Amino acid sequence: MNRKRLQWVGALVVVLVLFVYSSGLASAQSGFHVKGTELLDKNGDPYVMRGVNHGHSWFKQDLEEAIPAIAETGANTVRIVLSNGQQWEKDDASELARVLAATETYGLTTVLEVHDATGSDNPDDLDKAVDYWIEMADVLKGTEDRVIINIANEWYGAWRSDVWAEAYAQAIPRLRSAGLAHTLIVDAAGWGQYPASIHERGADVFASDPLKNTMFSIHMYEYAGADRATVSENIDGVLAENLAVVIGEFGHRHHDGDVDEDAILAYTAERQVGWLAWSWYGNSGGVEYLDLAEGPSGPLTSWGERIVYGEMGLKVIDHL
Repeated sequence: MNRKRLQWVGALVVVLVLFVYSSGLASAQSGFHVKGTELLDKNGDPYVMRGVNHGHSWFKQDLEEAIPAIAETGANTVRIVLSNGQQWEKDDASELARVLAATETYGLTTVLEVHDATGSDNPDDLDKAVDYWIEMADVLKGTEDRVIINIANEWYGAWRSDVWAEAYAQAIPRLRSAGLAHTLIVDAAGWGQYPASIHERGADVFASDPLKNTMFSIHMYEYAGADRATVSENIDGVLAENLAVVIGEFGHRHHDGDVDEDAILAYTAERQVGWLAWSWYGNSGGVEYLDLAEGPSGPLTSWGERIVYGEMGLKVIDHL
């Protein structure tokens, strides 16, 4: 190939790359997008997620009951468990479209997560979650103003930062290359309970996103949410890196100890950080106490009453 033609081809490649990037940037700016420590909505106003998790993939038959009941709590956001088929029945494109139709009807922002990679230390499992989102791209494109993609629930069970950061730095550009411009959420390492991974390497993960539209999630159970000092240290460590954070899951207790839910709710309100309580109903294996409701449409449990009607709860914080 002669030099002039080579220069022409090179220029064309640059133009195409810039076009893809600018198209993605325009899509991101027309939907949710991250600016420093804040998540902004399509109008550029700060958006603080407050809501619950719902194990949809395990209870597909209950969608039409669960979503309106969740909306009735005053939640503005619901985090939806999905499966890519690796561990549970796959939520295919038609099922995903059904979920998004229901949440849109009831005005809920939807955080979507693939649950199959939970606790895995294998980057291949993260790649499979990314493959799922790419497969679902046709359903997802155009929903940037109401859908946020939580790439993989609690991928990376180890309490260390290096592999976690390096794998996500490979995963995020793949999603962007597929045309997905949504705000992305990356869970902390250590089953979501090792915020030091974000403090130490979150900036590297963020830098890997061409659209700079990635935020981070801490799951606050007995380790990351044990007391007020721990809660504040974990949140402040992320904000100090000029990164946005949400408490993607939390409970009032867990296998290995108590959780200071009052501190979580109070400090997130103080710092204007979002939270999503775990989980609407259907917990098993000894953590049934984490059910917020007794079934898809209620009534609320004592944990649910705390989250909905307690201090800084869903019905209260809306009126402050």
